[in-house]
Amino acid sequence: MDHAAAVAADRAVSAGDLSVVVTSVSSDSHTWNLVVLQLVLEELGHRVHNLGACVPDELMVSECARLRPDLIVISSVNGHGRHDGLRLIGKVRGHPELALTPVVIGGKLGIAGPGSDRSRAQLRSAGFDAVFEDGSGLTAFQSFVGQLTASVVR
Repeated sequence: MDHAAAVAADRAVSAGDLSVVVTSVSSDSHTWNLVVLQLVLEELGHRVHNLGACVPDELMVSECARLRPDLIVISSVNGHGRHDGLRLIGKVRGHPELALTPVVIGGKLGIAGPGSDRSRAQLRSAGFDAVFEDGSGLTAFQSFVGQLTASVVR
């Protein structure tokens, strides 16, 4: 491969990199899930801003507005993801700079285990682009991120 081809290939790879914010809902103090997500996303070649656990809604929204990520990933382990997520997504979608930003939620979204299709539909209709419940593995999440990467044009 000549130098020009190598530079073009490098630019093509860089153009697909996503800026991703990883965070939890405000009531969730777990951090290991956020670290795992960060590592998975970094292995896929993306830049990750990990806001950590127990991030108040307003702080999460203001940081995302400042960073202008290509994707926001919200993870929950404490079982309150559905409830807190419904409140949070309204604030995200109500912010003009974030209204069209892809936002996903995943993890333990309810205290009774994986929810019903109704719970997933409720989260989707509230404004989440995808819902990944505990037990579904990372494959669906990685596939979603791969599709998003392919569609990002810089």
